[in-house]
Amino acid sequence: MSKRSLLTGLIMVAVAATVQADQWKVDRVHSSVHFKVSHLVISKVVGEFGEFDATLNFDGKDVSTGNVEMTLKMASISTDNTDRDGHLKSPDFFDAAKYPDITFKSKKVIKGEGGKFQLVGDMTMRGITKEVTFDCEYNGSIEMKGKEKSTVKSGFSATATINRQDFGVSYGQVLDNGGLAVGNDVEVTLELEFNKVL
Repeated sequence: MSKRSLLTGLIMVAVAATVQADQWKVDRVHSSVHFKVSHLVISKVVGEFGEFDATLNFDGKDVSTGNVEMTLKMASISTDNTDRDGHLKSPDFFDAAKYPDITFKSKKVIKGEGGKFQLVGDMTMRGITKEVTFDCEYNGSIEMKGKEKSTVKSGFSATATINRQDFGVSYGQVLDNGGLAVGNDVEVTLELEFNKVL
């Protein structure tokens, strides 16, 4: 086989693989993005992002074929406290006016046992991009039959721990005992339900 024929074959395989992957859009009504961070070393504050979007390319069977892109709107951050939320949006923390979005783009899937896998990708926050790995689980797919049309849904759970200092979120007070008023490690939990784009 000539080099040209081999190259053509590889391109056709790549195109076929792309065609086989379906596109899915996140169902925000049945999805959530939460985070948890230590406060005064003795407790943890829980918050969420109310506005986000995500697109998944996935064949509905093999998670290793999938990739995802996600955007969180910084202005939608909520910890159920207006003053604290305003501080988090300020330049001391996320500077939402200058950096309105947090983005994640996957670039590799590491398969585990059953529906478990790791999703490796680039997260960008405050203009800084770092590689982040999410521990994920594929919870399955289901077809919801309607009167006029059916909807296919897939569900995923994902967790990761990121260091806010890696993204330039360095504001913090050191306590008398040496601990931090706001911890560096932030636990992120995603519960995502996607609808297949038909």
